[in-house]
Amino acid sequence: MSGYDRAITVFSPDGHLFQVEYALEAVRKGTTTVGVRGKDCVILAVEKRATPKLQDPRTIRKILVVDDDIALAFAGLNADARVLVNKTRVECQSYRLNVEDAPTVDYVARFIARTQQKYTHRGGVRPFGISTLLAGFNTDGKPELYQTDPAGTYYSWKANALGKNCKSVVDFLEKKFVEDLDKEGTLRLALKALLEVTEASGKNIEVAIVERSGISWMTEEELEPLLKELDDTAEKIAKLKEQA
Repeated sequence: MSGYDRAITVFSPDGHLFQVEYALEAVRKGTTTVGVRGKDCVILAVEKRATPKLQDPRTIRKILVVDDDIALAFAGLNADARVLVNKTRVECQSYRLNVEDAPTVDYVARFIARTQQKYTHRGGVRPFGISTLLAGFNTDGKPELYQTDPAGTYYSWKANALGKNCKSVVDFLEKKFVEDLDKEGTLRLALKALLEVTEASGKNIEVAIVERSGISWMTEEELEPLLKELDDTAEKIAKLKEQA
């Protein structure tokens, strides 16, 4: 491996680009991010790290607005996300100016993937250390959920998770996901999946609901009763004690 991880443009003899793999590792160390597609909405739910007492929590956002009805959640480096999101917002405005129509989530996903890929084959740059989940609508008005990664690939998903402990969350989603869930059912599934790896508290979780009418955020007051209802940590501990 010696030397092959020094430059982004050099393949190792076994076909690896180590800098891209290191960027993926930065994503795996990021906070858990969940996206679930429903019948007429997409729910994005992310784990928030505890903010210092004197810090304004409004300045810490893990779910960002890209266009009127397109939201982006990410896992990885916050600074990289800010730069990539700003590039994407400019592209969305440019698209509106040239085409006189709103960009679809598919178009935005392709732009983000193309931008991330550009940073994997030129000298003097490094890959973006983030993966994104994009929620929005296609030309038919149907909800879509896309994922991009530092290598520059993008895929459409029914439900997916990124970041730390994402495998446990994806396993849960694979077992529990049902097609065409309503808004309430989609929200409950996303929160239940996140609770597999996160403490049940409104302070630890940020949720955005992406609908055709726009994007809305759930407040702590709205989240708390729902999280208490869905939290089954006590039941799991009781079952483990019984098995022991």
